[in-house]
Amino acid sequence: MKVSRRGFISAVGGLSAAALLGACGSESGSGSTGSSASSAGDFTEKGPVTFAMGKDTTGKLQTLIDGWNKSHPKEKATLTELSESADDQRASMIRNFQVKSDAYTVVAVDPIWTAEFAAQQWILPLPENTDTAMYLKSSVDSATYFKKVYGIPFVTNGQMLFYRKDILDAAGVGVPKTWAEMWAAWDKVKGTAAAKGMTAYAGQFAKYEGLTVNFAAAVASAGGTLFNEEGKPTATSDGAKAGLQAMIDGFAKGYIGKQALTYKEEESRQAFQDGKLLFLTNWPYVWAKFSQSDGSSKVAGKFGVAPMPGIGSGTGTTVLGGYNLGISSFAKNKGSALAFAQYMATEPVQKAWAISGSRAPALASLYDDAELIKAMPYTPTLKKTLESGTTRPKVHNYGDVTLAIQNAVYPALGGKGDAGATLKSLQTKLEALSK
Repeated sequence: MKVSRRGFISAVGGLSAAALLGACGSESGSGSTGSSASSAGDFTEKGPVTFAMGKDTTGKLQTLIDGWNKSHPKEKATLTELSESADDQRASMIRNFQVKSDAYTVVAVDPIWTAEFAAQQWILPLPENTDTAMYLKSSVDSATYFKKVYGIPFVTNGQMLFYRKDILDAAGVGVPKTWAEMWAAWDKVKGTAAAKGMTAYAGQFAKYEGLTVNFAAAVASAGGTLFNEEGKPTATSDGAKAGLQAMIDGFAKGYIGKQALTYKEEESRQAFQDGKLLFLTNWPYVWAKFSQSDGSSKVAGKFGVAPMPGIGSGTGTTVLGGYNLGISSFAKNKGSALAFAQYMATEPVQKAWAISGSRAPALASLYDDAELIKAMPYTPTLKKTLESGTTRPKVHNYGDVTLAIQNAVYPALGGKGDAGATLKSLQTKLEALSK
């Protein structure tokens, strides 16, 4: 859903990787230590498994697991529900990994944890013959670290552009495909009665993980990167500069209101829902909120949704969220673990999980499913968004990297420092973190 909720983009928040690691004690849980690491990569062993994932607020997850247990009585899966907080989920997993515990067999891994868990050899690369062709290419990429896949894609997510269809239609303005077209649309309608009290656009620009998401998306939408495939920082690339400059200009020219510097998902969602924005970047979960007919939404029946807009000649790009199902290096019964993860990614399971909580499935075939589209009308648009999705930096110390990004970008959006100087300073910091 949103950055701070389980099952969608997960926040690292203000904690660095080092801080989280330091906070983890020597608790071993119920698992064994030491010997299980020696069987790493052995996917022949069968038996019971434990599935560790954030708290299920729908009550649907256990029902799906029961389907596996009914047909695999000797390989039963037991659900271990972790905290609803993504930070706490990650910390719990790290505690178990550090003492080589086998308490968790299959773990729900946020894409931003993949590099760290893989680099530490806490989760295993999947066998080379594992078929991933049926999943969205971007979902497979989100589970990939140095050309090896470390998880079965389970659920994905991406932001989209929500817009006031009624206002654009009345003005004869088409749906924008670029930031420049958004600004042009606003300039055309801002003097109308319908646009009174509104600003053009908002995303999530408070100093937290959402800012990293929005910045990384802007950089990618301008054709840039923050790190190359070898893991080296590229924050001073032309695309990165164009992405940051677009954000800075948006604030400086008044298209993005200063209040957006305080917006996380819910604040920006509420602003659009209250009729204060022409355009909004946010996660799909807001669709249901905007569509409420109980009077809580001023935009019910008046909004539309489109893929992310590009910057310059770049293609609009979303940053991916979700969960991939990784297998602990220290677990027993890795053969059953892999089979269970693949079961959780089958069409019936992913479809049921998607509909139960408006989640984006990782299976490409489901985006043509009539029942899913009826339940989630934005599904075809979301598919277009996800097909060109990208990940946040694939680095083993992501917590430190996201903090460096937030510390550099946030002041620039507030008018302190230009894009070139900001990115030069960020590049120096990222290079130091990459050593």
